[in-house]
Amino acid sequence: MATTSRVSADGASQPIDVGVARHIGTYSDAVATPAGQRWLHTSGTPGLREDGSVPDDVAEQSKLAWDSVLAALAAAGMGVGDIVKVTSWLVDAHDIPAYTAVRGQVLGDVRPASMLAIVPALVRPEIRVEVEVIGACPAERPV
Repeated sequence: MATTSRVSADGASQPIDVGVARHIGTYSDAVATPAGQRWLHTSGTPGLREDGSVPDDVAEQSKLAWDSVLAALAAAGMGVGDIVKVTSWLVDAHDIPAYTAVRGQVLGDVRPASMLAIVPALVRPEIRVEVEVIGACPAERPV
């Protein structure tokens, strides 16, 4: 197994490629983060509207979930490029293409470590997707 870079000279988190992820999807096998980083851990975030209602469409749920995750990152002075890990849960494997399309639009070229699981249910029966991220940025960056 070939591995690539660890932590860059500028102290930014760096993807590690051991050869598995490239055969499955657009993510990194691992991400190395340097010492002294400020961390953000989001909760599992479903795709809720502002009034708490849940759309029927999994793509809309996915977009809303990612919008909430991005808002949490922004509140911590972080952005998409600071995401080092994504964990996603879906209740139906048929929803993978719709979810990954939205995820791809949000992440662009960012390749965090990732895990996607199909589970029998989430916290409410109408919720079809939840997203959780871990972000890391230099500790001196303002919040």
